[in-house]
Amino acid sequence: YNNTVSTMVLAKACLKYGVNKFVFSSSATVYGENKVPFVETMELLPATNPYGETKAISERILMDTAKTNPKFSVSLLRYFNPIGAHESGLIGEAPRGIPNNLMPYITQVAKGKLKKLKIFGNDYPTIDGTGVRDYIHVVDLAEGHVAAIEKLTEGVHIYNLGTGQGTSVLQLVHAFEEVNGIKVPYEIVGRRPGDIAECYADASKAERELGWKAKRGIKEMVRDAWNFEKNYT
Repeated sequence: YNNTVSTMVLAKACLKYGVNKFVFSSSATVYGENKVPFVETMELLPATNPYGETKAISERILMDTAKTNPKFSVSLLRYFNPIGAHESGLIGEAPRGIPNNLMPYITQVAKGKLKKLKIFGNDYPTIDGTGVRDYIHVVDLAEGHVAAIEKLTEGVHIYNLGTGQGTSVLQLVHAFEEVNGIKVPYEIVGRRPGDIAECYADASKAERELGWKAKRGIKEMVRDAWNFEKNYT
């Protein structure tokens, strides 16, 4: 509700005050349980969770706004899984309670704030049974926004912002342990409703049209996430 209503209010405000460029933070969840890699041209399947549905509705609101207002330019950026932090260690993700996102969950367990990481399901048809996602460094994501703003032209443009590489939950945990020299205790629990087995991008369109490509790998992501966690508390 907040996502859709806020998008509608912002779109109306843009039209009222003559703001004709709109870059929207969308999500890979709009693809639903599609075949990987996800490509911008594929038909969207029903979202597997309410968050994905709100993003899909918001995209449609902006598309309709652009259709009825020819000067209105929209860039829909479909994020995959942003993790990491600024390399300075000063800007990062610090949720309260048990995090919904994997990376801060890992760092809080490593820090001793939480006892164990819960991994939701190890019976998916993936390399090790755990869910596979396309993790992208938050700084790469920020640079994708800059590229989208600089290259925005009239009409609606859709871009995947991801690395194009899938990493399983266990692979991410082991990478964190290896890079930072810290063990992360975990337990396997049941699948979480709405989670899909695999999700990773074909990000070639963003590279071709925006000149943007993710530069940072998993090692940089887990290093920077831990660096922020250490500095934050």
